Amino acid sequence: MLKSICRTTILAVAIATVSSSVFAADKIYKLKLAESWGPNFPVFGDSVKNMVKMAEEMSNGRLQIRVDSSNKHKAPFGVFDMVKSGQYDMGHSASYYYKGKVPNTLYFTTMPFGMTAMEQYAWFQYGGGQALMDEVYGAHNLVAFPGGNTGVQMGGWFRKEINSVEDLKNLKMRIPGFAGEVLAKLGATPVNIAPGELYTSLERNTIDALEWVGPSLDLRMGFHKIAPFYYMGWHEPATELMFIVNKKKLEKLPMDLQAILKVAMHKASYDMYVQSYAESAKNWAIMKTEFPNIQVKTFPPAVIDAMKKANDALLAEKSSGDAMAAKIIKSQADYLKLVRVWTDISEFGYLESVKDK
Repeated sequence: MLKSICRTTILAVAIATVSSSVFAADKIYKLKLAESWGPNFPVFGDSVKNMVKMAEEMSNGRLQIRVDSSNKHKAPFGVFDMVKSGQYDMGHSASYYYKGKVPNTLYFTTMPFGMTAMEQYAWFQYGGGQALMDEVYGAHNLVAFPGGNTGVQMGGWFRKEINSVEDLKNLKMRIPGFAGEVLAKLGATPVNIAPGELYTSLERNTIDALEWVGPSLDLRMGFHKIAPFYYMGWHEPATELMFIVNKKKLEKLPMDLQAILKVAMHKASYDMYVQSYAESAKNWAIMKTEFPNIQVKTFPPAVIDAMKKANDALLAEKSSGDAMAAKIIKSQADYLKLVRVWTDISEFGYLESVKDK
């Protein structure tokens, strides 16, 4: 009789354990994500949509993410704080938007005269970049992951041609991140404006120039109707957006869902880079034929030299005043020195070899 009771008890416990695990496997986990972009914003917003779709499909519906665009949460530059406080579980934004709050975040988006997209991805994944980003964001109960790259960005739309360093003085330009500090050092006035307000600001002469992305997104914005001088890039050779996740919320997910979420973010990041490249190629073909008023320009050598000199001086200032900044700047400089040799031999060497063939 006792053995029968024991067997029955063991069986009941086993059934309860199996039922519990099945129940856990069927449990739906819901997250909220705030993005800095408006609803249905192309390329940037597509990266978020792709990530959400993949996470739900790979988890068989157990991981569901609701996306709130900037028109709903009303704080395009407030994503960092909203995720940190737990108001949102996740965010999609650009790290350098938050340099005023946490200065060392700016290095993880892009740096003037820095790495290309593939060089930067290599740094994140194999050169210590992700570990440094973990250190900076971890202090704020956050984890950040690459969220999509635009590749080389154009230098911006200008109402007037830039012929000398003097032309930059008193120029009011929408340009975020480290590049804004570089131009400020040369006498310009950098401002940061939300994406939805860019065209209006240029149209109303609130700003004299702006940089946004490149043909992938610039064509639909209509900047060429107001500012016809389109300058080639120097300031953002590889602009990486970020998925920002509340660390405590992430750790509360089952391990398999944590892994699924990370894979979905990683895949969405790469897909955005490919999409951005494809859209830029397509839109540039439209620009050069349908809008002949657009004048593609390169900054004069003297202007580029002045920008590089100001950039180097700022890097030295940041390194001397902040140990963490010095650590990140050195890591990026060391990796660029290593990887650029191969880029020159492989990518640049190939393009030079077959040019005009």
